[in-house]
Amino acid sequence: MTLDRARELLQVQAGFGGFYNANSAKLILAEVNREHGQGAVDQMIRECQLDRVFGFEPGTRFEGGLAIKPKNEE
Repeated sequence: MTLDRARELLQVQAGFGGFYNANSAKLILAEVNREHGQGAVDQMIRECQLDRVFGFEPGTRFEGGLAIKPKNEE
């Protein structure tokens, strides 16, 4: 999946909001991570405002339908 296509799909999911759309966004971000890496995922979270809509934070890893939050380094 290209980053442009992922951005398009994520903007649609963010526009609807809600639980089911958050799950769809997780799957899209998992695909972005597989093909383009964590940096691209973090960029998508910021660009599509997924932190505001779904509470996804940059640094979160997406594997399938799971969102694995980063450990707080103290």
